[in-house]
This record gives sequence, C-alpha cells and structure tokens, in this order.
Amino acid sequence: MYSQSEYPQDYFRNPLDITLVLSGTFAELRSAHFHAGLDIKTQRKQGLKVYSAAEGYVSRIKISHYGYGKALYITHPNGYTTVYAHLQRFSDRLEKYIKECQYEKETFEVEVFPSNEELLIAPDEVIAYSGNTGGSGGPHLHFEIRDNQERPINPMLFGIDIKDTKQPFVSAVYAYPKDENAVINGKNERVPLRLIPKQNGDYEVEKITAYGNIGFGITSYDKQDLAPNNNGVSNIETFFNGNKSLEIDFKRFSFSETKHIKRLIDYDYFKTKKSRIQKLFIEKNNPLSLYKDAFDNGYIIVEDSTSSVFKIRIRDFKGNETLINIPIKGKYEVPEPKTIDYLNKTTILSNKPTELKSGLVTVNFYKNTVYEDVDIDFNVSSDTLHLHKDNIPLQKKFYINYDLSNYKSEHLDKVFIARLYGYYKRPSYVRTKRKGNILSAGCKTLGTYALAMDTVAPRIKPVNFKDKKWLSKYRYLKVKIDDDLSGISKYRATVNGKWILMEYDYKTNMLIHDFNDNIVKDTKNNLKIIVTDNVGNSSTFEATFFRK
Repeated sequence: MYSQSEYPQDYFRNPLDITLVLSGTFAELRSAHFHAGLDIKTQRKQGLKVYSAAEGYVSRIKISHYGYGKALYITHPNGYTTVYAHLQRFSDRLEKYIKECQYEKETFEVEVFPSNEELLIAPDEVIAYSGNTGGSGGPHLHFEIRDNQERPINPMLFGIDIKDTKQPFVSAVYAYPKDENAVINGKNERVPLRLIPKQNGDYEVEKITAYGNIGFGITSYDKQDLAPNNNGVSNIETFFNGNKSLEIDFKRFSFSETKHIKRLIDYDYFKTKKSRIQKLFIEKNNPLSLYKDAFDNGYIIVEDSTSSVFKIRIRDFKGNETLINIPIKGKYEVPEPKTIDYLNKTTILSNKPTELKSGLVTVNFYKNTVYEDVDIDFNVSSDTLHLHKDNIPLQKKFYINYDLSNYKSEHLDKVFIARLYGYYKRPSYVRTKRKGNILSAGCKTLGTYALAMDTVAPRIKPVNFKDKKWLSKYRYLKVKIDDDLSGISKYRATVNGKWILMEYDYKTNMLIHDFNDNIVKDTKNNLKIIVTDNVGNSSTFEATFFRK
C-alpha cells in the first residue's frame, strides 16, 4: 500500500520476543489525540523482556504518575528514535542510573536527557520489562518510532509485521449538510444512512435524496487475525462519480496537531453517543496534515434532477480494503424545521476574544479557542456556572475566574473550582490558582462548574506492615493513600530523616518502597510519610519498623 523505500526495512526488530498482537494501532482515534504508536499485548502479564529495536543510545528517560508512566527513548544512528512506555522497570544498569537521579532530586517523577555517550545500547539488548504504569488500562507495551522532528510514524512502515488478513468493517454511515441550503432526505442536519452489507464484505447504502453541498462520515474499524478487539484503519479515500474527492492517510502526524482530532471526528456525536464518526470533509480551521488530494475539501455538490454515486474505500495497513457505495438522487426539498435546544444563547467568536460575566463569575475565551463561531448556553446560579455542555470542540483552554471578595467562609483557602460531572454532578478538581480574592482555572471542556471546598486531609494506611513490626524478610514496604475530593498533590517519605523513593500508582492508590534500593540500613527505623492534597490539607503517618 505504501512505498517502503523511504523507510529502512529490517532495521528495527520486534521489541518483544513473542508474536506481535495489538490492542491498539497507529493513529487510532482516542478521546483527545491520535494514538502515537503500537500497543502490543503482553499476554495479560507484566515483566516480559523488552529489547532495544536497534543499537543506539538512551536520549531520554521519563517517569510520571500519568501518561506514559515509565518511558524510555532510544535514538539510533539512522536518525530515528524508538519509544517504550508503560514499563514496569528498566534493565538493571538503567534502573541504577534513573534511581540515582530520583534520589538526587528526591522525587519519583523525573525526566532526564542523558548525553549520547552516557548510556549506549547494543542491538538486541534487554532494556526494560513490560508493565502497566501511567495511564495504561492494562498490561501492554506502547512502542513508537519517531523521526528527527519528533513526529511519530507507523512502525509497520519499517517492517514491523502484524498478521492481518481481515478487511475493515463499517458500523455506520452519515451524510452532513455543509450549509443551511443543503438537504439530505428532506433534512438540513446530520442524517444516518441505511447500510446494506454485501457478501464480499463491502457495503451498499440505500439510495438517498440530496441537494446542495454535502459531506459524509463513517464509523469504521479494522480487526487483525490474532486479536478480537477493534482497531483503527490506515487509509480512507472518497470518490464522486469516479473522481477522487479526498484521502485521509494515517501514516504520520505531529504532536502539535494531535489535539485537532476533535476536528476530524464528529465531536458532538462522540460526547453524546460515545462513538467516533470520522468526517470525510474538511471544515474551517482544521490544521491536520493527514489529508491528501482534497477537492473542494471533500464536499460534493448535488444538483437537482441528477443521478450520481459517492464511493468510500477504507484500507488497513496490509491493504485489505472495504468499499461503500452510496447512490444519490438529486432532489431539492424544503427541509424540515429544526428544533431549538436552548433559549439563553450567547455567541462565542472564533476570530476574537469573548468575555462572559455574571455575578461572581467571569469567563474568558481567547482568540481561536473555538474552531468557528458557536452559540452556547451561559448562566450563573449562585456559585454554579452552567457553560453549555461538553459537545463543542475547543482548540485550547478557556479561563474561569471567581471573585471571592464577598464569599464568607473560615476555610477560604480550601475553596477550589470544580467541574461537576456525571448524573450526580460530582465535583472534580480543576487546577486552581489564587491571586488575592480571585480564583482562576483553565478548562479544556465546556460543562458545569462550581466552587467546592475540601477541608478533609488525605488518608494514609499501611498495607503490609504494622507499627513496631520486623520486616527483615520483606522486599517491599506498601502504603495506601487516597483523598476524597481535591485529590493527591504530593507526598514525601523518609526513614530516619533520610528521603526514600516510594513509587506511586494512582490506579491502585499505592505507595511502594523497594528495600533493594539499600537506603534503609539500620535495625530500628522511623518511617514518616506526609501526603498533601491539591488545596493544602496534609496528613502525616509515622511508624517504627525493624530490619536486620
């Protein structure tokens, strides 16, 4: 399907010594980004050996509570960098290197950039062990290949092979009017079309009537031979009456554009129906580089009393393809009237800043926060801000400011801005800053926000030991921490006044110290752990344990 010549073949090896089975493909559609690599299944286990894909040097190591968790970056002589993420731990020499950094900085979360001579990597070297750290939803290895501009590229372009003889499948097709003058099946709105599967795996769509400028969208997936899960497709092309209209090629992207996935998918449909429609047309302010051969931005013009055909071709990386045939009868109809969702509308402009103000609350949308001018529902009731609902895509954050000058509370310093989510409108902490009596927060999604107060300190509970216990035969010291409202901000653990490394897994609320760090050397040890939440409430846990 692709010309392989621009990418070296047989240079990079499989990073595991098992058959590659994927839980996620390259550029697969995620909630707020394109997937930047391959998610390789590790047989539901942690601790599988991870090999360097080729010789090179460690150019970056990053450990974080969220995101990639424990991640390793190796730069190779050919200019490419491979990335290995969600690792359980690194190889012994790399683990020693990074732990020295952690103890020097006295923090679990670190990011270091070794020189190109410090940590040389041999071909086929075991560099780490697979895990489930960071934002991983289960044990797997996230593997990437990036070019010298830090752009992720589909590793399969380099010869990393996955068994796939199955063609992509389609679960839904939709038609969209470009403007108020377009009509599809008598409507001026997104219209679901009736899919008719064919025996060969292709699809026919029941004939539609249309008029004016229209576009199409599909919900499509690929399946590979060795895994039952749905994965992303690799290429989509559209044709109108035999002429190419648009191509979307998912072989490479940049991290600066990945957030604009909100412009590729139908964001409103995703937020309300939890399904991603890929729009096969390019709307205003869509900077994605995935598009090729876009004639009239993928839209077609249907004239009255005409007969035409729109075709969609979907391919996976191995070239297995699926065709969708959409017959169109050109027919002008007066569209059905639309229903109005809300009355108190406020317009947010895309090309200039917009400020909304009511009572204690000011909301600032800077230029280019929205992709296009939109009408939203805005009102403030007491200290609760109703800012439409999260069905409008945003390019960047907007900012909420609360004036607390007249707010009466003895715990004013424990007040924060929260997003209310779910059926029960539970408060979720939004990173809040205070300047005098003004609380402010940058927010990525519309929705309902309010002031919340957290006066309860985090909880700290020992898991595998008790006070005054002998732990000579234990390798790990385990403590559980949690916070009900604003969430954990930071923690610090010491033994006999000396800082010790405790790895934090937010998914299990667990702090774990490895005695093999050889920091704890005394027989009698006084453990002290201080945990602080996001508004400054702090708890201290102290215990004595013995080792010999």
